[in-house]
Amino acid sequence: MNRITRTLTAIALIAFAATPAFAQARGYPSRTIECYAPSGAGGGWDLTIRTVSKTLTDTKLVNVAMPVENKAGGGGAVFLTALQSMKKKDNVLTVYSPPLILINLNGTTPFSYKNTTPLARLITDFGAFAVRKESKYTSIAQVMADIKANPSSVKIGGNSAAGSMDHIQFLIVAKAAGVTGLRQVQYISFQDNAGAAQLLGGHIDLLTTGLGDVRGLVESGDLRILATTAPSRPETGIGKNIPTAKEQGIDAEFLNWRGIFGPPEMPDYAVTFWRDALAKMVKTPEWIKASDANGWVQNYADAPEFVRFLEAQTTASRDILVELGMIK
Repeated sequence: MNRITRTLTAIALIAFAATPAFAQARGYPSRTIECYAPSGAGGGWDLTIRTVSKTLTDTKLVNVAMPVENKAGGGGAVFLTALQSMKKKDNVLTVYSPPLILINLNGTTPFSYKNTTPLARLITDFGAFAVRKESKYTSIAQVMADIKANPSSVKIGGNSAAGSMDHIQFLIVAKAAGVTGLRQVQYISFQDNAGAAQLLGGHIDLLTTGLGDVRGLVESGDLRILATTAPSRPETGIGKNIPTAKEQGIDAEFLNWRGIFGPPEMPDYAVTFWRDALAKMVKTPEWIKASDANGWVQNYADAPEFVRFLEAQTTASRDILVELGMIK
């Protein structure tokens, strides 16, 4: 075999290694896939990764078990640290959303999306501001009026860390509503996803969360949503019957994207397999039905586009945190 032939053969092998067929030829995946929600049970990350696991196995796109384990703490920072010890593993998947960027920018963790392997962005959820069914508040404007009168008079709870997504999405809307003294707004973090229970128990006045996270409690009538952070009402799902902040005269929106990640330096054959499997998954009736039920908007992006998106989101998020006075 001459040098040119060897070179062409090597190129062909490299090209083949970047195909789903290569992963299948290796018998991948042949063992349990460890799926992690970097939060407590019942929140948006938990719901998303469990829906991904169920859809992939129900549709036979994946033929091995995909159990989900919860690893809460630090707004996702605890598991992000643990993920570093899983470097190069081919059987680990996790889910993240804007806090992946925010917890790095606000100094909670030195790690960022660059210390993961982004595989695909899947959906966009929207922020929602929920109150108990017996709450005196019937509009987000009433909440903002009370906060303007006394910034610490309303107890705001969320399932992310201070300075992370649930907190930031509320402050963005509050700022657009004319609230000053944003640092004085009382925010209580419940990183075990106990926010809804704390709201139902009367320990907080309002829960800032993801729309899909409280769907069941809204449908049962236990909670009411005062507003969402969507740019407009979606045509399907729970959000179609809920007013946006914009509808109520507050010119603000916040998009809660969610995506799937592997550990740092995930092997190429595994990356190829999951990119292919997730691209097929988002087109299945099972996934579309689940997304509609949870009020998720389809927003798929394959890995290269997802990485460019994460870079842009990092810049935009840094600007927001600087504007809110949360970083210099």
